[in-house]
Amino acid sequence: MAKDTDKKKSKKLPATVIGVDIGGTGIKGGIVDLEKGVIVGERYRIPTPKPATPEAVAEVVAQIVTELSSRPEGPAADVPVGVTFPAIIQHGVARSAANVDKSWVDTDVDALFTTVLGRDVHVINDADAAGLAEVRYGAGKGKMGTVLVITLGTGIGSAFIFDGRLVPNAELGHLEIDGHDAETKASAVARERDGIDWDEYAVRLQRYFSHVEFLFSPELFIIGGGISKRSSEYLPSLRLRTPIIPAELRNHAGIVGGALQAALLFSPKA
Repeated sequence: MAKDTDKKKSKKLPATVIGVDIGGTGIKGGIVDLEKGVIVGERYRIPTPKPATPEAVAEVVAQIVTELSSRPEGPAADVPVGVTFPAIIQHGVARSAANVDKSWVDTDVDALFTTVLGRDVHVINDADAAGLAEVRYGAGKGKMGTVLVITLGTGIGSAFIFDGRLVPNAELGHLEIDGHDAETKASAVARERDGIDWDEYAVRLQRYFSHVEFLFSPELFIIGGGISKRSSEYLPSLRLRTPIIPAELRNHAGIVGGALQAALLFSPKA
């Protein structure tokens, strides 16, 4: 995992942690029961500010955390908050900005959110968070070896999990296939943009997944993103050696995975 998750099997995690999932249209948060991997109570959502600058987004995250912390089931103030973000995150710093405001590049997101919230915050790539959630609680639970969680949405997100541990920032949506960034042809948005039916979309997915399968020989593919709800329209058409199944946590995966990441990094003060 990004920051020592080898201890996760022996380390006692907090009972609940707040997770926040930053998206292009909305920022969603919830209180996560880490034993079950479920959200306790209702999610809390605020539209993503326009422009979505670091300062503006940090204020919205603070509002969400304040609301969730005020609830009876909210975790203690010394428990960190986990936040997902749609960018390459290296030691808490954003290194890309493919679908967000360019001012995020090289922003220390961990430090910014920690300062604004007045409590520890740990940031993780959104697809990585979904991957963590799926292998801990969802479709990949108990699966050893290489599991690739691929999210089909605005782009193609990916999480590379080996023996339950995250190899962070695997940007498999940016593999070049037939002279194109894979996500420009095989993302959910690409299907809508090009007006193709499910059969034609399956042909594009076949090309993409065959290439990824050849490169990594995974034990399992898990498909996430909103389009996973329509998986019966395209997954049966794919011909792969590797089993390929829809994600189970769906819209909750980011919140749950972000909270789990923060919990795994939590060191209670003596």
